[in-house]
Order: sequence, then structure tokens, then C-alpha cells
Amino acid sequence: MAKLTLHKQTLANMDAICAWFSEKTGNLSYPIYSSYDIRDSGYKISNVDANIFPAGFNNICPTDKETSEGLMNKYITKHYGAGIKNILLVTEEHTNNAFYWENVHTIRNLIEASGRVVKIAIPKDLPEPLTLTSSAGNEVIVHSALKTGELFKTFKPDLIISNNDFSEAYEDWAPTVAELPMNPPRELGWYQRKKSTYFKYYNQLVNEFSQITQIDPFLMRVETELFENFDIGDEASREALAQRVDVMLARLREDYQKRGITQEPFVFVKNNAGTYGLAVIRVGSGAEVKEWSYKSRKKMKAAKGGRDVEEVIIQEGIPSIVQADGASAEPVIYMIGCDLAGGFLRTHAEKSSTESLNSPGAVYKRLCVSDLAINTPGCPQENVYGWTAKLGLLAIAMEAQEMGAEFKGYRPVGCGKS
Repeated sequence: MAKLTLHKQTLANMDAICAWFSEKTGNLSYPIYSSYDIRDSGYKISNVDANIFPAGFNNICPTDKETSEGLMNKYITKHYGAGIKNILLVTEEHTNNAFYWENVHTIRNLIEASGRVVKIAIPKDLPEPLTLTSSAGNEVIVHSALKTGELFKTFKPDLIISNNDFSEAYEDWAPTVAELPMNPPRELGWYQRKKSTYFKYYNQLVNEFSQITQIDPFLMRVETELFENFDIGDEASREALAQRVDVMLARLREDYQKRGITQEPFVFVKNNAGTYGLAVIRVGSGAEVKEWSYKSRKKMKAAKGGRDVEEVIIQEGIPSIVQADGASAEPVIYMIGCDLAGGFLRTHAEKSSTESLNSPGAVYKRLCVSDLAINTPGCPQENVYGWTAKLGLLAIAMEAQEMGAEFKGYRPVGCGKS
């Protein structure tokens, strides 16, 4: 199985891998946190989505939450200095999503554990602060992040930490806080970020990693192609997409047969700039694209905030052999800076092993990356999934560099260095 091969080869080449990872991160800026959806088919293990503004810190293993307090302090001190005391946590506007606010409550606790002061705000005007209750019953007070609001009269932030994925650019708000360092930068938001850029770098890094570990890069790659000028309402556009789907499926089928893999290939068509599992459809042939129902076409028409889907990626589908309590599952790994911070298994009793599990009805189960600190050789799952996530972090850093995203006030320090 791919997991055991990857585990064996990472252990055998750990010093070389860590040196490579440290060198690669030395001249790059990487975000304060990130998360990675990983699929394990048995014949390959790959990162299939990366989130720079993760919203599930409440779901990570309890032990991981404890270690994450130190990781959060380490990142802020290393990259911004010990003088950072007041932090403005800018969040989504999901005022009715109690689970999201438990995530916000968790992030606040991780930061405040080092003695810092955290205020929570959304980038819009509020006549007065909102008092919200999280899914676990915790109180969250939300202010306006506008500098004209009451909060800024008494609170002077040293750093903004953003947990808003900026599907909307907030162009009126951004200049008002331009002098403050923000991490992750707003410019990495979905209003301009592209999945195709991320996966370009991820697969490039897999090739480099594979040379060091002496493995077939197939074990970690996820084939991904960009389809531009997508118009769900245009028959010619759907026809062109269907042709591209069939070409990729034929190539995957040939590749699988060479390796003795009996899995019938399938792909996902995904919005190139989106999150929350929106505008994602599994297809097994180009004919399925041409025959999309009204419901499917509606699903591919708009993403979060009602934005039109104008580009999509065609991505190799990786079935999941992972299960939890009899349900299909996929590992999700959280990072704080370049350190593995936590994990969980996303499960869905109503979805098969070839479907997207990031949809309503998902349930989260235990997966602790903190086990690696105790016994790396005895934790093949956490080790392999962890390195898949670390390649994802590097891909985000390279993506940010290409986009010209500015990490204001940030001091570049390679992973493994203080």
C-alpha cells in the first residue's frame, strides 16, 4: 500500500527531507494557519484541497488543541516578535452558524493562552457589538472591524489575524487597516486565489519530494487541469468541458492499467476559486457533463456569496479507503505555520468512497497528529498525512509569492529555525 511505502521512505530519508523543507521555507512567507483535505485510496495519497482560512479548529483532537497553544505563540513570536500583544481576529459574517463561532472561540483561546489580548470583529459596520453563542455554549462578542467603530477608540491592534476567506474583496474596508500587518493576507482570499495555481505548485513539489524519498511521484500526485471561460449556461462550453473530461479519463485509465490498478477513473469538476465544498461535482464521463440536470447546472453556476463560476478545474478523483464507524472518511490536517497542529477525520454516512465528503451532514472523528511527537515510526498514518500537508504549505507559500501577496511586518524564517 502507498501509505506503508511512503512511511518507510520518509523515515529512511527524514534528515534529507527536513533539510530540504527548511531550505525551501527559508525565503518564503507562509500563513499562520492552514488546513488540508487528504484522500487515501490505498494506491495513492494526495492533498485534494487546501484552505488558508480554516474554519474547523473546534474539530481537532483535544490533545492537539493543547499543543497548538504553544505553536501559535511560537509562530507569532518568530515572525512578528515578542512585542505583539493586541490581536484583532477578523472573521466571517456567519452570525447564525454556531459551529463556526466555536471555531472562532477555539482560535481565540489558542492565541490568548500566551497572554495576548484578542478582540473579534467582522469587516462591516455594526451599530453595537453582537453577542453570539457557539455550538458548545461559549459566548463570542463580535465588534465592527471598521476603524470608525467604537472598538478602535480603546483597542490598538498590533496584528490582524484573518479567518474570513475573503470570497468578497472588501475593497472599501481594506485600505482603512492597510498600515496593520495581516496574516493570512487578504490578497490570498478567494476573490482572486486560484486552485489551479496551488495544485501546479503542489504537484511540482511532489516531484522534488519523490526524488529525495526515492518513490514514484504517482503515489502523491493528483492530476489537475484548468478549464477557462466556463459558462454553465452555454452548451458549447459544456461540450468543450466534456471533451476535456474524456481526455483526462483516458489518460488516467492508461496510467492505472500500467500500474495494475483496477479502479475505474473518475474526476471532480470544481470551481477554481471557491470553498465550503460548493460548486463541486463528481463525473465518470464527458457524457455526464453534457447530461447535467437542472439541479447540477444550478450547483455549478454560483459559489459562495453568489459569485459566478467562471473557471473550473478538472481533477483526478481519488477514492477513500479510510473509514470511521463504518462510514467513508477522509483525513483533514491542520497546520500552524510549518508545524502540524491537529487533525480529524471527516466522515459522511450518506456518501460513498468516491464522493465529496465536504457537504452538509459530515461528522468529525478523532485523528491526533500529536501522536507523532511520541512515536513517529509507529504512526504511519499521521506521518504520511502530515508530510502531504507540509507539501501543501509549501505550495501555498509559492502560490502567495506568485500572487505578490504581502505579509506586512513578517520576518521570513525557515521551518526548523528559531
